[in-house]
Amino acid sequence: MHVQEWLDTVPAAAVYAVVGLVIGLESLGIPLPGEIILVSAALLSSQHGGINPVILGTVASAGAVIGDSIGYAIGRKGGRPLLAWLGKRFPKHFGEAHIATAERSFEKWGMWAVFFGRFIALLRIFAGPLAGVLHMPYWKFLIANVLGGIVWAGGTTAVIYYVGVVAESWLKRFSWLGLVLAVLIGLTSFLVIRRKARKAQAAQQEPEPVPAGE
Repeated sequence: MHVQEWLDTVPAAAVYAVVGLVIGLESLGIPLPGEIILVSAALLSSQHGGINPVILGTVASAGAVIGDSIGYAIGRKGGRPLLAWLGKRFPKHFGEAHIATAERSFEKWGMWAVFFGRFIALLRIFAGPLAGVLHMPYWKFLIANVLGGIVWAGGTTAVIYYVGVVAESWLKRFSWLGLVLAVLIGLTSFLVIRRKARKAQAAQQEPEPVPAGE
């Protein structure tokens, strides 16, 4: 059963709880499909009068901020041994190459790595724990965490909700033509965002030049 179909079978309160919990756990450092859950719930809210998009966006933002903060605390207390343990348990997500990429991002961008990390799957999982391991000042982390969580979770909810409303309106007026156009717009946006994210990750993974004589 698809995620959206499953969410449609549970009460609105349960949808809010699932979205907040999954996004919170993902932000804490557990590899879960938080973005898929959020997009599915936001699209469902555009078709389901019982799910309020404002409440959904608020719950998603709260889950992102709280999860990241807990991840920061765990990372600060656990240190690098925690990353080594996570690497053994989740090698596909916390392998040495992934950790090195995330560390370079933090060293280069600092607070911006936490903010923009919300929009990149790898950094979304790493941001909280790694910021704690690297002892980023908490006030800096908190500002970037709150702003990033609100922009990502609230913005995603708003965009998907209005896309769903517009698509439904087009479907009523233009039948299959509206469906084709809505799918093309959504697919194009998805491909553009993914391409930019991959370019950003590729740029971060490029080895730094070694000075002559070393």
